[in-house]
Amino acid sequence: MSTRTARVVAVTGASSGIGEATARRLAADGHRVFLGARRTDRLDVLVREIAEAGGTAAARRLDVTDAADVRAFVSATRDLYGRVDAVVNNAGVMPLSPLAELRTAEWDRMIDVNVRGVLHGIAAALPVMRAQGGGHVVNVASVGAYEVVPTAAVYCATKFAVRAISEGLRQESAGDVRVTVVSPGVTESELADGIADPAARNAMKAYRAVAIPASAVADAIAYALSQPPEVDVNEIVVRPAASNQ
Repeated sequence: MSTRTARVVAVTGASSGIGEATARRLAADGHRVFLGARRTDRLDVLVREIAEAGGTAAARRLDVTDAADVRAFVSATRDLYGRVDAVVNNAGVMPLSPLAELRTAEWDRMIDVNVRGVLHGIAAALPVMRAQGGGHVVNVASVGAYEVVPTAAVYCATKFAVRAISEGLRQESAGDVRVTVVSPGVTESELADGIADPAARNAMKAYRAVAIPASAVADAIAYALSQPPEVDVNEIVVRPAASNQ
């Protein structure tokens, strides 16, 4: 990749799943990546493996629920690489349960990570991108941004919110900052590991019997980022071909 098309990309939730796959794919494409997550041991391994493969990567511990921490994450990206061409707001949680279970702490956690985390990423990135003359915000949502299923009411609400926020940002940023929302279907990841409700956990195991690899979602993100400046890929939905969900 030429230096003209190589970009600086900050990725949240990069220690596993879609975030890790995105970091590997973008680094392999020649982009310089800055990675954030809470599990720094995994980030350290990922950065080392990217470097060994010839890519450029660095990392910093990140809690997306902390606005100041996200600002520091984006600032660290700019300080290291000189600019921030794209931010991939990928961090998310999915502790599903029926509403009647009243797991309000889990609801709050999903709102904090899935919605506030995206807003914090946008708030940190926009001033930097506008000061440098442009940029690209990629928000990872879900097919849950288009439909609601039992046990997932709050999760789907957060992903509906991500989609709405992305569309609002797109309309407000025409000609300035490009905006893409990527909505995966069932994807191989650790996202379902945090489901504490037994019935919801068992249902999700059956639901996830057919899944796409995280690399497929990373490919979609890479595609959106690869477009020329006059092209803005706004929404991508990626599902398993063998699934009707």
